Amino acid sequence: MSTLTDKRPLKLAAAALLILALAGGAYSFLRGGKQTESYRTSKAARGTLSSTVTSSGTINPVVSVSVGAAVSGTIKELFVDFNSPVKKGQVIAQIDPATFRAQVEQSKGNYLAAQANMEKAKVTLADATRTMNRYKDLVRDGSVSVSDYDTYATAAASARAALGAAQGSMAQAKGSFDQARTNLDYATIRSPVDGIVISRAVDVGQTVAASFTTPTLFTIAQDLTKMQIYATVDESDIGKVHEGGNATFTVDAYPEARFNGTVTQVRNAATTVSNVVTYTVVVGVDNSELKLKPGMTASVTFVSNTRENALKIPTAALRFHPKDADGKKVETARLDTGKKRVYTLQNGMLKDHVITVGIGNDKETEVTGGDLAEGADIVLEALGLSSAAAKTTTNPMGSARGPGMGPPR
Repeated sequence: MSTLTDKRPLKLAAAALLILALAGGAYSFLRGGKQTESYRTSKAARGTLSSTVTSSGTINPVVSVSVGAAVSGTIKELFVDFNSPVKKGQVIAQIDPATFRAQVEQSKGNYLAAQANMEKAKVTLADATRTMNRYKDLVRDGSVSVSDYDTYATAAASARAALGAAQGSMAQAKGSFDQARTNLDYATIRSPVDGIVISRAVDVGQTVAASFTTPTLFTIAQDLTKMQIYATVDESDIGKVHEGGNATFTVDAYPEARFNGTVTQVRNAATTVSNVVTYTVVVGVDNSELKLKPGMTASVTFVSNTRENALKIPTAALRFHPKDADGKKVETARLDTGKKRVYTLQNGMLKDHVITVGIGNDKETEVTGGDLAEGADIVLEALGLSSAAAKTTTNPMGSARGPGMGPPR
C-alpha cells in the first residue's frame, strides 16, 4: 500500500512535464516558430548614376624649381626661409666668396701677364720682319750672302710662331679669368623664378659640395594657386579616364570637403609594381584659397559617365548567390556578356531575374534591360536562419520587412 502511495507523486510530475511540453509546442506552432532563411534587401530605384574610377595620388605644385649650388663652399648667409615669397633674381643665399675672389685676382694676374707676353711677341715679330726685309734687298744687290738672309728669315718665322703661342696663352688665361669670375657669381645664389620657398635644405655654416652632383638647397613653387595631382590608375580602369574629364577628391586635412579637378594628362608610360600595372593621371586643381599644400595625399574619384533617371540597384546584389540546404551554391545557367542574375524577395520566396547592366560603380549599377521593376526588393545577402515570426529584411533606407509580413508593396 505504501509503495503505490510513493509512486503517485512521480506520475503526477511526469504528467505535468508532458502537459508543459505540449503547451510549449502548441505556442511555438501558433507563433510560427519555423526556422527559415532571412535576407537583407534594398529597393530598385530611379535616380542619377555615375560611373566612377577611384584612385589616390599626391598633390604637387604645377611648377616647382630645385635651386642648387654650382660651386662648393660654406654657406655664409641665408636670406630666405620656409614660406618666404621670392622674386626672380633675388639673392636667397651666399656661399663664402673669399676663396673665389682670390681665384679671380690670381687668374686676372695671369691674364694680364699673358697679354704682356703677347704684346712683347708682337714687337719681336715686327723687328724680325723688318730685319728680314732689309736683308732681302741686300741679297738682291749682292751685298750679303743668301745664308745671312736665311738666318734672319728663320728668326722672323720663329717670332711669328712665338706670337701665336703668346696669343694661345692669353686666350687660356682669359678663359681661367672668366671661369673664376663666373664661380664668384655662382657663390651668390639667386632665385630663378617668382614664387614661394617650400623647402630649405641648408643652414648657415653648412658646407655644400658640388663635385659630382649639384646639391639642392631650396625648392621654390612658382604658383601655389594652381596645383596638380599625380594619381595612379589600374590598367583595368585606365580606359574609363580621359583628358578633359571631371574628377573629385578629398584630403585628410579637410575630411568633410570635396574638391573638384580636371584631367589634364593621361600618361602612356606604364609602371609595374608586384605584377600590377598602373598609369599616371595628372589632375589640374584650382587652389585659389590655398587650402591644399604640396605633398598632401588625395583620394581621387574620376567620373567617366553619368545617367539621369536610371534604374539602379546596389552593386552588392550582383554578387549574391542562393545556397541549397547543404550550404552549397545553387548552380545556374551561364549568361551572355552584359547579362547578370539578381534575386528579389516575393512573399518570402526568392525569384531570379536576368537583367542587362549598364554603367556602374562600387555602390550602384544601372539596369538597362530585363523584367526587374522599379521598387522591387532586391536581395543583397543572406543573414542566416531565424524564426519566421522574427525574420526581417532591412534596406539601406532603414525600412524593415519580413516574409511573414505579407508580399512586398
